[in-house]
Amino acid sequence: MHDRTLLFAAAFLRAVATALIGVLLGIYLAKLGFDPAAIGVVIAAGLSGAATATLIATLAADRAGRRRFLLALALLGAAGTAAVAVATQPLLLGAAAFFGMLNGMGRDRGAALALEQAMLPATASDAGRTRVIAWSNVLQDAGHALGSLLAVLPEALRRFAGVGDVTSFRLAVGVAALLLLVTAALYVGLSPAIEVHAGRTAAPLSRESRGVLIRICSLFALDGLGGGFLTTALLSYFFFERFGTPAGIIGVLFFGARLANAASHLGAAWLARRIGLVNTMVFTHVPSSLLLVTVAFAPSFPIAAGLFLLREGLVEMDVPTRQSYVMAVVRPAERTFASGVTYLVRLGAWAVAPSFAGILMQGVSLATPLFIGAGMKIAYDVMLYAAFRHRRAPEERPAGP
Repeated sequence: MHDRTLLFAAAFLRAVATALIGVLLGIYLAKLGFDPAAIGVVIAAGLSGAATATLIATLAADRAGRRRFLLALALLGAAGTAAVAVATQPLLLGAAAFFGMLNGMGRDRGAALALEQAMLPATASDAGRTRVIAWSNVLQDAGHALGSLLAVLPEALRRFAGVGDVTSFRLAVGVAALLLLVTAALYVGLSPAIEVHAGRTAAPLSRESRGVLIRICSLFALDGLGGGFLTTALLSYFFFERFGTPAGIIGVLFFGARLANAASHLGAAWLARRIGLVNTMVFTHVPSSLLLVTVAFAPSFPIAAGLFLLREGLVEMDVPTRQSYVMAVVRPAERTFASGVTYLVRLGAWAVAPSFAGILMQGVSLATPLFIGAGMKIAYDVMLYAAFRHRRAPEERPAGP
Protein backbone atom coordinates (compact mmCIF):
# COMPACT_ATOMS: atom_id res chain seq x y z
CA MET A 1 0.00 0.00 0.00
CA HIS A 2 2.92 2.35 0.68
CA ASP A 3 4.21 1.94 -2.86
CA ARG A 4 0.74 2.32 -4.32
CA THR A 5 0.25 5.55 -2.38
CA LEU A 6 3.54 6.95 -3.68
CA LEU A 7 2.71 5.94 -7.24
CA PHE A 8 -0.75 7.47 -7.02
CA ALA A 9 0.68 10.71 -5.57
CA ALA A 10 3.31 10.91 -8.31
CA ALA A 11 0.71 10.21 -10.99
CA PHE A 12 -1.52 12.95 -9.55
CA LEU A 13 1.24 15.59 -9.60
CA ARG A 14 2.39 14.53 -13.07
CA ALA A 15 -1.19 14.84 -14.27
CA VAL A 16 -1.40 18.38 -12.85
CA ALA A 17 1.74 19.35 -14.77
CA THR A 18 0.55 17.62 -17.95
CA ALA A 19 -2.84 19.34 -17.94
CA LEU A 20 -1.30 22.74 -17.23
CA ILE A 21 1.04 22.33 -20.20
CA GLY A 22 -1.78 20.99 -22.37
CA VAL A 23 -3.97 24.05 -21.90
CA LEU A 24 -1.21 26.67 -22.12
CA LEU A 25 1.26 25.28 -24.67
CA GLY A 26 -0.53 26.24 -27.88
CA ILE A 27 -1.42 29.71 -26.61
CA TYR A 28 2.08 30.21 -25.17
CA LEU A 29 3.70 29.34 -28.49
CA ALA A 30 1.28 31.61 -30.35
CA LYS A 31 2.31 34.47 -28.07
CA LEU A 32 5.94 33.71 -28.92
CA GLY A 33 5.00 34.29 -32.58
CA PHE A 34 4.60 30.69 -33.74
CA ASP A 35 2.03 29.97 -36.47
CA PRO A 36 -0.28 26.90 -36.23
CA ALA A 37 2.05 24.74 -38.33
CA ALA A 38 5.02 25.50 -36.06
CA ILE A 39 2.91 24.91 -32.97
CA GLY A 40 1.99 21.50 -34.35
CA VAL A 41 5.66 20.67 -34.89
CA VAL A 42 6.60 21.48 -31.29
CA ILE A 43 3.69 19.42 -29.97
CA ALA A 44 4.76 16.55 -32.24
CA ALA A 45 8.35 16.81 -30.96
CA GLY A 46 7.20 16.46 -27.37
CA LEU A 47 5.02 13.46 -28.17
CA SER A 48 7.86 11.90 -30.16
CA GLY A 49 10.06 12.18 -27.08
CA ALA A 50 7.34 10.54 -25.00
CA ALA A 51 7.05 7.73 -27.54
CA THR A 52 10.81 7.20 -27.52
CA ALA A 53 10.85 7.04 -23.72
CA THR A 54 8.00 4.54 -23.78
CA LEU A 55 9.88 2.36 -26.26
CA ILE A 56 12.93 2.32 -23.99
CA ALA A 57 10.75 1.63 -20.95
CA THR A 58 9.07 -1.27 -22.72
CA LEU A 59 12.37 -2.90 -23.63
CA ALA A 60 14.57 -2.03 -20.68
CA ALA A 61 12.70 -0.75 -17.60
CA ASP A 62 12.28 -4.13 -15.91
CA ARG A 63 15.96 -4.97 -16.37
CA ALA A 64 17.26 -1.50 -15.48
CA GLY A 65 14.97 -1.22 -12.46
CA ARG A 66 11.55 0.35 -12.37
CA ARG A 67 12.31 2.82 -9.58
CA ARG A 68 15.51 3.99 -11.30
CA PHE A 69 13.70 4.36 -14.60
CA LEU A 70 10.80 6.32 -13.11
CA LEU A 71 13.26 8.63 -11.39
CA ALA A 72 15.12 9.29 -14.65
CA LEU A 73 11.86 10.03 -16.47
CA ALA A 74 10.81 12.53 -13.80
CA LEU A 75 14.15 14.36 -13.85
CA LEU A 76 14.25 14.53 -17.64
CA GLY A 77 10.67 15.78 -17.74
CA ALA A 78 11.40 18.51 -15.21
CA ALA A 79 14.55 19.65 -17.02
CA GLY A 80 12.93 19.68 -20.46
CA THR A 81 9.86 21.56 -19.24
CA ALA A 82 12.06 24.15 -17.51
CA ALA A 83 13.97 24.61 -20.78
CA VAL A 84 10.71 25.20 -22.65
CA ALA A 85 9.93 27.95 -20.13
CA VAL A 86 13.06 29.91 -21.03
CA ALA A 87 13.82 29.02 -24.67
CA THR A 88 12.87 31.31 -27.54
CA GLN A 89 14.39 29.69 -30.64
CA PRO A 90 12.20 27.12 -32.44
CA LEU A 91 14.97 24.51 -32.59
CA LEU A 92 15.71 24.85 -28.88
CA LEU A 93 12.03 24.65 -28.04
CA GLY A 94 11.61 21.55 -30.18
CA ALA A 95 14.65 19.86 -28.60
CA ALA A 96 13.49 20.74 -25.09
CA ALA A 97 10.02 19.43 -25.87
CA PHE A 98 11.51 16.16 -27.17
CA PHE A 99 13.90 15.46 -24.28
CA GLY A 100 11.36 16.71 -21.73
CA MET A 101 8.67 14.46 -23.25
CA LEU A 102 6.36 17.49 -23.27
CA ASN A 103 2.80 16.21 -23.52
CA GLY A 104 0.57 18.52 -25.51
CA MET A 105 -2.25 15.97 -25.29
CA GLY A 106 -3.11 17.39 -21.89
CA ARG A 107 -3.59 13.85 -20.58
CA ASP A 108 -0.87 11.78 -18.97
CA ARG A 109 -0.20 8.83 -21.27
CA GLY A 110 3.60 8.57 -21.22
CA ALA A 111 6.28 6.07 -20.22
CA ALA A 112 5.85 6.60 -16.48
CA LEU A 113 2.16 5.82 -16.66
CA ALA A 114 2.84 2.72 -18.76
CA LEU A 115 5.14 1.40 -16.04
CA GLU A 116 2.68 2.25 -13.29
CA GLN A 117 -0.19 0.55 -15.13
CA ALA A 118 1.92 -2.61 -15.38
CA MET A 119 2.41 -2.57 -11.60
CA LEU A 120 -1.19 -1.98 -10.52
CA PRO A 121 -2.83 -5.30 -11.56
CA ALA A 122 -0.62 -7.20 -9.10
CA THR A 123 -2.31 -5.29 -6.28
CA ALA A 124 -5.81 -6.58 -7.13
CA SER A 125 -7.73 -9.71 -8.09
CA ASP A 126 -9.10 -10.22 -11.59
CA ALA A 127 -12.50 -9.03 -10.38
CA GLY A 128 -11.03 -5.94 -8.74
CA ARG A 129 -8.50 -5.05 -11.45
CA THR A 130 -10.76 -2.70 -13.42
CA ARG A 131 -11.82 -0.93 -10.22
CA VAL A 132 -8.22 -0.32 -9.11
CA ILE A 133 -7.25 0.98 -12.54
CA ALA A 134 -10.40 3.11 -12.63
CA TRP A 135 -9.46 4.72 -9.31
CA SER A 136 -5.98 5.34 -10.65
CA ASN A 137 -7.55 7.16 -13.58
CA VAL A 138 -9.81 9.12 -11.24
CA LEU A 139 -6.77 10.40 -9.35
CA GLN A 140 -5.11 11.32 -12.62
CA ASP A 141 -8.21 13.16 -13.76
CA ALA A 142 -8.36 15.02 -10.48
CA GLY A 143 -4.81 16.11 -11.28
CA HIS A 144 -5.81 16.94 -14.85
CA ALA A 145 -8.69 19.03 -13.51
CA LEU A 146 -6.48 20.94 -11.08
CA GLY A 147 -3.83 21.46 -13.75
CA SER A 148 -6.42 22.81 -16.17
CA LEU A 149 -7.66 25.21 -13.50
CA LEU A 150 -4.08 26.38 -12.91
CA ALA A 151 -4.14 27.72 -16.47
CA VAL A 152 -5.45 30.92 -14.83
CA LEU A 153 -1.89 31.42 -13.50
CA PRO A 154 -0.71 33.69 -16.34
CA GLU A 155 -3.67 36.02 -15.88
CA ALA A 156 -3.26 35.98 -12.09
CA LEU A 157 0.44 36.75 -12.38
CA ARG A 158 -0.22 39.64 -14.75
CA ARG A 159 -2.92 41.07 -12.51
CA PHE A 160 -1.35 40.62 -9.07
CA ALA A 161 2.40 40.47 -9.74
CA GLY A 162 2.56 42.93 -12.62
CA VAL A 163 4.60 40.66 -14.89
CA GLY A 164 4.48 40.84 -18.68
CA ASP A 165 2.28 38.73 -20.92
CA VAL A 166 4.90 36.27 -22.18
CA THR A 167 6.68 36.19 -18.82
CA SER A 168 3.46 35.12 -17.11
CA PHE A 169 3.26 32.10 -19.41
CA ARG A 170 6.92 31.27 -18.83
CA LEU A 171 6.41 31.26 -15.07
CA ALA A 172 3.35 29.02 -15.39
CA VAL A 173 5.36 26.52 -17.46
CA GLY A 174 8.02 26.70 -14.76
CA VAL A 175 5.43 25.62 -12.20
CA ALA A 176 4.82 22.49 -14.28
CA ALA A 177 8.57 21.75 -14.23
CA LEU A 178 8.62 22.10 -10.44
CA LEU A 179 5.73 19.65 -10.06
CA LEU A 180 7.62 17.06 -12.12
CA LEU A 181 10.64 17.54 -9.88
CA VAL A 182 8.50 16.69 -6.85
CA THR A 183 7.45 13.40 -8.48
CA ALA A 184 11.14 12.46 -8.66
CA ALA A 185 11.37 12.89 -4.89
CA LEU A 186 8.36 10.60 -4.44
CA TYR A 187 9.91 7.87 -6.59
CA VAL A 188 12.97 7.83 -4.33
CA GLY A 189 10.74 6.40 -1.59
CA LEU A 190 9.58 3.35 -3.55
CA SER A 191 10.51 -0.03 -2.09
CA PRO A 192 12.22 -2.97 -3.86
CA ALA A 193 8.84 -4.71 -3.97
CA ILE A 194 7.91 -2.80 -7.14
CA GLU A 195 10.70 -4.47 -9.09
CA VAL A 196 10.23 -7.55 -11.27
CA HIS A 197 11.93 -10.71 -10.04
CA ALA A 198 15.00 -11.53 -12.08
CA GLY A 199 13.56 -14.78 -13.37
CA ARG A 200 10.61 -12.97 -14.94
CA THR A 201 12.30 -10.18 -16.83
CA ALA A 202 13.12 -12.30 -19.84
CA ALA A 203 9.79 -14.10 -20.09
CA PRO A 204 9.00 -14.61 -23.78
CA LEU A 205 5.74 -13.35 -25.20
CA SER A 206 3.39 -16.26 -25.80
CA ARG A 207 2.06 -16.89 -29.29
CA GLU A 208 -1.49 -16.19 -28.15
CA SER A 209 -0.54 -12.91 -26.48
CA ARG A 210 1.51 -11.86 -29.50
CA GLY A 211 -1.46 -12.34 -31.80
CA VAL A 212 -3.79 -10.40 -29.52
CA LEU A 213 -1.32 -7.54 -29.12
CA ILE A 214 -0.72 -7.25 -32.87
CA ARG A 215 -4.46 -6.85 -33.49
CA ILE A 216 -5.00 -4.50 -30.55
CA CYS A 217 -2.00 -2.34 -31.43
CA SER A 218 -3.11 -2.03 -35.04
CA LEU A 219 -6.43 -0.63 -33.84
CA PHE A 220 -4.88 1.53 -31.12
CA ALA A 221 -2.65 3.11 -33.77
CA LEU A 222 -5.74 4.29 -35.66
CA ASP A 223 -7.35 5.62 -32.48
CA GLY A 224 -4.10 7.30 -31.45
CA LEU A 225 -3.74 8.95 -34.86
CA GLY A 226 -7.24 10.35 -34.49
CA GLY A 227 -6.40 11.54 -30.99
CA GLY A 228 -3.29 13.30 -32.28
CA PHE A 229 -5.56 15.65 -34.25
CA LEU A 230 -7.34 16.47 -30.97
CA THR A 231 -4.61 17.33 -28.47
CA THR A 232 -5.57 19.62 -25.62
CA ALA A 233 -3.01 22.14 -26.87
CA LEU A 234 -4.66 22.27 -30.31
CA LEU A 235 -8.20 22.29 -28.90
CA SER A 236 -7.22 25.16 -26.59
CA TYR A 237 -5.81 26.99 -29.59
CA PHE A 238 -9.07 26.29 -31.45
CA PHE A 239 -11.15 27.92 -28.70
CA PHE A 240 -8.63 30.77 -28.39
CA GLU A 241 -8.68 31.61 -32.10
CA ARG A 242 -12.27 30.70 -33.00
CA PHE A 243 -14.04 32.48 -30.15
CA GLY A 244 -11.30 34.74 -28.72
CA THR A 245 -11.57 32.92 -25.39
CA PRO A 246 -8.90 33.86 -22.80
CA ALA A 247 -6.55 31.16 -21.49
CA GLY A 248 -8.06 31.39 -18.00
CA ILE A 249 -11.56 30.63 -19.28
CA ILE A 250 -10.23 27.79 -21.41
CA GLY A 251 -8.54 26.42 -18.31
CA VAL A 252 -11.86 26.46 -16.43
CA LEU A 253 -13.46 24.63 -19.37
CA PHE A 254 -10.85 21.89 -19.23
CA PHE A 255 -11.20 21.77 -15.44
CA GLY A 256 -14.85 20.87 -15.98
CA ALA A 257 -13.86 18.42 -18.71
CA ARG A 258 -11.46 16.58 -16.42
CA LEU A 259 -14.07 16.37 -13.68
CA ALA A 260 -16.40 14.82 -16.24
CA ASN A 261 -13.60 12.40 -17.20
CA ALA A 262 -13.11 11.40 -13.56
CA ALA A 263 -16.80 10.69 -13.06
CA SER A 264 -16.89 8.71 -16.28
CA HIS A 265 -14.02 6.48 -15.15
CA LEU A 266 -16.00 5.36 -12.12
CA GLY A 267 -19.04 4.93 -14.32
CA ALA A 268 -16.98 2.84 -16.72
CA ALA A 269 -16.11 0.29 -14.03
CA TRP A 270 -19.80 0.03 -13.07
CA LEU A 271 -20.92 -0.28 -16.68
CA ALA A 272 -18.21 -2.80 -17.59
CA ARG A 273 -19.44 -5.18 -14.88
CA ARG A 274 -22.86 -5.18 -16.56
CA ILE A 275 -22.19 -5.13 -20.31
CA GLY A 276 -18.50 -6.10 -20.57
CA LEU A 277 -15.26 -4.27 -21.23
CA VAL A 278 -15.41 -4.20 -25.03
CA ASN A 279 -19.05 -3.08 -25.14
CA THR A 280 -18.28 -0.28 -22.69
CA MET A 281 -15.31 0.85 -24.78
CA VAL A 282 -17.30 1.03 -28.01
CA PHE A 283 -20.80 2.10 -26.98
CA THR A 284 -19.53 5.17 -25.10
CA HIS A 285 -16.79 6.17 -27.53
CA VAL A 286 -18.88 6.52 -30.70
CA PRO A 287 -21.33 9.09 -29.23
CA SER A 288 -18.39 11.11 -27.88
CA SER A 289 -16.92 11.41 -31.38
CA LEU A 290 -20.26 12.54 -32.81
CA LEU A 291 -20.50 15.20 -30.10
CA LEU A 292 -17.04 16.44 -31.03
CA VAL A 293 -18.21 17.10 -34.58
CA THR A 294 -21.02 19.29 -33.25
CA VAL A 295 -18.45 21.46 -31.41
CA ALA A 296 -17.04 22.53 -34.77
CA PHE A 297 -20.45 23.94 -35.81
CA ALA A 298 -21.23 25.72 -32.54
CA PRO A 299 -22.07 29.41 -33.15
CA SER A 300 -20.73 30.64 -29.81
CA PHE A 301 -18.32 29.64 -27.09
CA PRO A 302 -20.99 28.80 -24.45
CA ILE A 303 -22.69 26.36 -26.83
CA ALA A 304 -19.36 24.88 -27.93
CA ALA A 305 -18.32 24.53 -24.29
CA GLY A 306 -21.55 22.74 -23.37
CA LEU A 307 -21.20 20.27 -26.24
CA PHE A 308 -17.54 19.75 -25.41
CA LEU A 309 -18.35 18.93 -21.78
CA LEU A 310 -20.97 16.41 -22.86
CA ARG A 311 -18.34 14.81 -25.07
CA GLU A 312 -15.83 14.69 -22.21
CA GLY A 313 -18.35 12.86 -20.05
CA LEU A 314 -18.17 9.94 -22.48
CA VAL A 315 -14.82 10.02 -24.28
CA GLU A 316 -12.70 8.66 -21.42
CA MET A 317 -14.94 5.77 -20.40
CA ASP A 318 -12.91 3.52 -22.67
CA VAL A 319 -9.62 4.30 -20.89
CA PRO A 320 -9.81 2.17 -17.70
CA THR A 321 -11.73 -0.52 -19.56
CA ARG A 322 -9.12 -0.57 -22.33
CA GLN A 323 -6.25 -0.70 -19.84
CA SER A 324 -7.94 -3.45 -17.86
CA TYR A 325 -8.75 -5.44 -21.00
CA VAL A 326 -5.14 -5.38 -22.21
CA MET A 327 -3.87 -6.50 -18.79
CA ALA A 328 -6.50 -9.26 -18.75
CA VAL A 329 -5.65 -10.87 -22.09
CA VAL A 330 -1.91 -11.29 -21.45
CA ARG A 331 -0.02 -13.21 -18.79
CA PRO A 332 1.16 -11.35 -15.63
CA ALA A 333 4.83 -11.62 -16.69
CA GLU A 334 3.94 -9.96 -20.01
CA ARG A 335 2.17 -6.96 -18.56
CA THR A 336 5.06 -4.47 -18.62
CA PHE A 337 5.69 -5.28 -22.27
CA ALA A 338 1.98 -5.22 -23.15
CA SER A 339 1.37 -1.96 -21.32
CA GLY A 340 4.48 -0.39 -22.83
CA VAL A 341 3.86 -1.45 -26.41
CA THR A 342 0.21 -0.35 -26.41
CA TYR A 343 1.15 3.04 -24.98
CA LEU A 344 4.02 3.25 -27.45
CA VAL A 345 1.73 2.67 -30.41
CA ARG A 346 -0.64 5.39 -29.21
CA LEU A 347 2.14 7.86 -28.49
CA GLY A 348 3.77 7.20 -31.85
CA ALA A 349 0.48 7.85 -33.62
CA TRP A 350 -0.13 10.95 -31.49
CA ALA A 351 3.29 12.26 -32.46
CA VAL A 352 2.54 12.00 -36.19
CA ALA A 353 -0.76 13.86 -36.26
CA PRO A 354 -0.20 17.31 -34.64
CA SER A 355 2.08 18.58 -37.40
CA PHE A 356 -0.57 17.78 -40.00
CA ALA A 357 -3.29 19.18 -37.74
CA GLY A 358 -1.41 22.48 -37.47
CA ILE A 359 -0.98 22.67 -41.24
CA LEU A 360 -4.69 21.96 -41.75
CA MET A 361 -5.69 24.58 -39.18
CA GLN A 362 -3.56 27.12 -40.98
CA GLY A 363 -4.33 26.14 -44.58
CA VAL A 364 -7.90 24.80 -44.51
CA SER A 365 -9.89 25.69 -41.38
CA LEU A 366 -9.54 25.60 -37.61
CA ALA A 367 -12.18 22.86 -37.38
CA THR A 368 -10.67 20.44 -39.92
CA PRO A 369 -8.71 18.41 -37.32
CA LEU A 370 -11.93 17.89 -35.33
CA PHE A 371 -13.63 16.26 -38.31
CA ILE A 372 -10.66 14.06 -39.16
CA GLY A 373 -10.02 13.00 -35.57
CA ALA A 374 -13.66 12.12 -34.94
CA GLY A 375 -13.89 10.11 -38.15
CA MET A 376 -10.80 8.08 -37.33
CA LYS A 377 -12.05 7.32 -33.83
CA ILE A 378 -15.42 6.09 -35.08
CA ALA A 379 -13.67 3.80 -37.58
CA TYR A 380 -11.53 2.45 -34.73
CA ASP A 381 -14.60 1.70 -32.60
CA VAL A 382 -16.32 -0.22 -35.38
CA MET A 383 -13.25 -2.34 -36.10
CA LEU A 384 -12.53 -2.96 -32.41
CA TYR A 385 -16.04 -4.26 -31.85
CA ALA A 386 -15.83 -6.53 -34.88
CA ALA A 387 -12.46 -7.97 -33.80
CA PHE A 388 -12.88 -8.43 -30.05
CA ARG A 389 -16.56 -8.63 -29.14
CA HIS A 390 -16.30 -12.40 -28.59
CA ARG A 391 -13.04 -12.36 -26.61
CA ARG A 392 -13.90 -11.85 -22.97
CA ALA A 393 -11.73 -11.00 -20.00
CA PRO A 394 -11.40 -13.76 -17.34
CA GLU A 395 -13.93 -12.19 -14.98
CA GLU A 396 -16.53 -12.08 -17.79
CA ARG A 397 -16.29 -15.76 -18.67
CA PRO A 398 -18.81 -18.26 -17.32
CA ALA A 399 -17.66 -19.98 -14.17
CA GLY A 400 -16.50 -23.56 -14.57
CA PRO A 401 -18.48 -26.51 -13.22
